[in-house]
Parts: sequence; C-alpha cells; structure tokens
Amino acid sequence: MKLSAVLLAGGESRRMGREKATMLCRGRPLWQRQLDTLRELEPTDLLISARSDPAWRPKDAAFVADAAPSRGPLSGITAALACMKGAHLLALAIDMPFMSAAYLRSLGDLIEPGCGVLPVMGDRAEPLAAIYPAEAYPHFVAALGGANFSLQAATRELIQLKTLRVLPVSHEEWKLFRNVNVPGNISDL
Repeated sequence: MKLSAVLLAGGESRRMGREKATMLCRGRPLWQRQLDTLRELEPTDLLISARSDPAWRPKDAAFVADAAPSRGPLSGITAALACMKGAHLLALAIDMPFMSAAYLRSLGDLIEPGCGVLPVMGDRAEPLAAIYPAEAYPHFVAALGGANFSLQAATRELIQLKTLRVLPVSHEEWKLFRNVNVPGNISDL
C-alpha cells in the first residue's frame, strides 16, 4: 500500500524554552533525525506539519500548514490527511528521537485497506507514532470542530469504528516512544 509520512513539528516548545526541531540530539538536529527515519520507509510523499513553514525544511518535504483552528497535533494530522497522496498516513512527532524506522516499518506491515495501526502502552494510545487511513480524515475534521481536541478521544472513536487497530507496545519497545520536552531530556541523550 502507498504510505505518506508526516513529521509533526507544530508545537510551541513551551517546556523546552526554544524550538525543539533545531535542538541537537547526538550531533544532529531533531528535525533531521526524524526526517531521515521517515525517509528510510520510502513514503509516497514526505510532509512537515507546522504552524508556519520552517526555515529548516528540506526541499524533498512539503510544508502543510496545521488545520485551523490550531489544536496541536490534531490540527497537524488533519491537515496532512487532507493533502497526502498515499492511502495511509504515518505520523511521527518531532520530539520522539528514539523511534526507529524498523518499528515504524513493522506498523506499516499491519495496515489494511481502510484501517491503520495505533500503538498502545498500557491503557494509553501513542497517536504521535501511528498510521492513519485516509478514511480517518472526516473524523479528524469533526474532532477539530467539536469541543474535545484530545487525540486520545479521537483515536478511541476510530478504534470503535474499526478504522484503527490497536497494537500493544511491548515493555522493551517503550523506550522508542520516549519524547524530549525539557532541556534535561536532550542532555540525557
């Protein structure tokens, strides 16, 4: 199946105190690490979702403005679903530098027509490293227009509709989902 990929880079980085995307992680900016991970999957198209077109955006990645109203990653995924070329959209957060192409590829192996894959750790979904089918788009649009902007709520609905299937994350894989939100997280790398 054709898979599009989006790097979600629209956060305000309030807790970090400066833009996460340009922070160095093992000698490379987070944006570069994440895009290289996505490129390994050879997606149909490579997108970067943010509030404004980032100065660091490479030419092989198309800019997608977060869908209005600005509701965090819900806006980014909605915008990417609207313009993707593939049948499914792989979403990856800018601040998840431990995620591997091998794990994301294993998610891709589980997609089916009209159904994506949502990793779950315990009772909490991990919607910022997941694959959404094109059929999820109207549900994301509805969520943007509603009162609850939680990706947890949106993904619960998609699970009930059988548009997303749940993939339990093994304890060994939890480290892949570690994100960096404060300066100390970066120094730990």
